[in-house]
Amino acid sequence: MDYPLSELVLNDKGQVYHLGLHPENLAHKIILVGDQDRVGLISQFFDSIEHKSSHREFVCHTGTYKNKKISALSTGIGTDNIDIVINELDALVNIDLVKRSDKRELTSLEIVRIGTCGILQKNIPVHSWIVSSFALGLDNVAHFYSIEFSKEEIEMGNKLTSFIDLPSSIKPYFIESNKSITNRLISDKTFNGITITSSGFYGPQGRKLRLKTHTEELQIKLGQYKSNLPVINFEMESSALFALGRELGHKCSTICLGVANRPNMEFSKGYQKEMEGLILYTLDRI
Repeated sequence: MDYPLSELVLNDKGQVYHLGLHPENLAHKIILVGDQDRVGLISQFFDSIEHKSSHREFVCHTGTYKNKKISALSTGIGTDNIDIVINELDALVNIDLVKRSDKRELTSLEIVRIGTCGILQKNIPVHSWIVSSFALGLDNVAHFYSIEFSKEEIEMGNKLTSFIDLPSSIKPYFIESNKSITNRLISDKTFNGITITSSGFYGPQGRKLRLKTHTEELQIKLGQYKSNLPVINFEMESSALFALGRELGHKCSTICLGVANRPNMEFSKGYQKEMEGLILYTLDRI
């Protein structure tokens, strides 16, 4: 397939438009973070750094950690940015940017998101490490694409969404993370379960300030859901990461630091040390 100028958008340096990267700037093992400052927290542990760039909210450091080449890349907040990031990462490895056509041999990236989240189970303390086995997307991004969902995903998603009361205009989707990457992240140091990916931080996650919402106390209902895996946390990126990544042939997973416990109404008083511990744990396991 040939891609017109308006569809595969490059800048005047021939880099993908938003990320500002050339293919040679990118490792095939990638850690995604929302916060730009967290990229430096990761690369401080690299043995060497060969590339640094910054464009908009997309900061990238590529280097080597224990003989593994790794890129750390910030995405900003939300599944809308994940849509940009996953499509442009895929273009960097699977499209010839000069010829504007697909490469004959495709590359599968290993992508792990390190994020922060709100915990939905009373018994899980703040600063716990949360691994997403599945994600329920309340964001609609996957519905813009031809995504194949398994029978298990459809059944599990229908069961969960029938348990909660969502506005009829929201069409959730349920998607599994990559098992091989996720299993590397799970240990006796982590909790794992179902992640809820929301399109916002306040109303879409059951919070209410001055605006009246249709989802007040959504977090309480989700925490009460009973299945083999608990509904364990709220965050804002994983559903689109898993869905778009898998459809493009990439292996994607998420591990988060719980900075809030929603049923206990607790929030971290500071978590840099705990985040650095999670980063080192993830670097050693990917």
